[in-house]
Amino acid sequence: MDTIASLFSFITTPVSWVIVQFHTVYGAIFGPDTGWAWGLSIVSLVILIRICLIPLFVKQIKATRAMQTLQPEMKKIQERYKNDKQRQSEEMMKLYKETGTNPLSSCLPILAQSPFFFALYHVLNGIATGETIGVINEPLLASARKAHIFGAPLAAKFTDSAEKVAQLGATLTDVRVVTAIMIVMMSASQFYTQRQLMTKNVDTTVKTPFMQQQKMLMYVFPVMFAVFGINFPVGVLVYWLTTNVWTMGQQMYVIHNNPTPGSKAQAAYLERLTKHVTHHGKVRRRSERTIVKAIVAKGRDRNEFERKFINGLSKAGLAAQADGTVVKSEGAVAVEVQDGATPTTGGGAAAVKRQQPKRQTKAQRQSGAVKAAGESEPKTSLSKSEEPEDAKPAAAEKGAAKPGSGTRSKAQSGQRKGPQRPKSPSKK
Repeated sequence: MDTIASLFSFITTPVSWVIVQFHTVYGAIFGPDTGWAWGLSIVSLVILIRICLIPLFVKQIKATRAMQTLQPEMKKIQERYKNDKQRQSEEMMKLYKETGTNPLSSCLPILAQSPFFFALYHVLNGIATGETIGVINEPLLASARKAHIFGAPLAAKFTDSAEKVAQLGATLTDVRVVTAIMIVMMSASQFYTQRQLMTKNVDTTVKTPFMQQQKMLMYVFPVMFAVFGINFPVGVLVYWLTTNVWTMGQQMYVIHNNPTPGSKAQAAYLERLTKHVTHHGKVRRRSERTIVKAIVAKGRDRNEFERKFINGLSKAGLAAQADGTVVKSEGAVAVEVQDGATPTTGGGAAAVKRQQPKRQTKAQRQSGAVKAAGESEPKTSLSKSEEPEDAKPAAAEKGAAKPGSGTRSKAQSGQRKGPQRPKSPSKK
């Protein structure tokens, strides 16, 4: 480990200088030889480094989302050229070039932190061995060796012997208890950060191998921290715990305000944004306008949550514009009116009660059809009251002329037409 740390010795002097400057400030408040002064100096170093790495973190988010978007295309390439690895690599690089995606961008924050991490390890190791390093001179070295965090020296490790810990003015029990608690907190914060990313900020509409990799890392990283943590000095554990807590808070902020499209976090965010926009009638924040602009630009490619957001604005009489703003629009709601019903508005939203026609009985439908047919035919015949009296007996006689004709016609309806074959006489 010392060999790896020595490779980053070029940054040891700047790191030690920053720690000394913060120690001067906190030493005036808590005392120069206290663990608070040296511990808060390390925490402040972490915060300063992470603030400088925010642009890289933004690139990491964009790269991760771009990789999630490309996963279906990458899977097709892998299946198409599964027997030709060279052609598969060429097609992958071509896809990255066409889309402007860099797979290593998601690792930029971790890679950028590595020099500072190893430089701090080198500084604390020098304190443990009593060697001056960087701008830390003899007085500062003696002060740092006296500093304890909850009874554990800054330069002590979990694996140190009792004699070495005694030289730093502490007991082995205090060192191991403090380091064990910090290792558990460090691993737990890393697990929670990764789990939060997997459960809330992953596109649930696309199942890709990338999700399986992230799920595996959710369990691998905490184990790695636990294994390597026992070899880290207390000061390095303070550094790594602080950067994990920072990452967790930063991840929570991103998930809350700029979630991944298609994720559960986006559904919750758009629901909050819908309530906010319908209440105020406009989009106030620049970040919100950016998201609305991206949703409008997608058109038919919007996911379920984005379509629900646009429909929610339409029901409120609002319309999202291409520039990310929201304006009032009376024609934003398409209302289907049936059976003469008129739309009613309430609470700023158009609400229409769709009336279903009453179901008629068979007799009502027949009477309505007869009535319609009677109204459509011209009155050319005489009415019943105008019928001549001499026509009534004739009609009666005609109806009574053949009393059995109806019965006979029904009886003969089943017979064949033409000459009938005579029936054979029955044999007695």
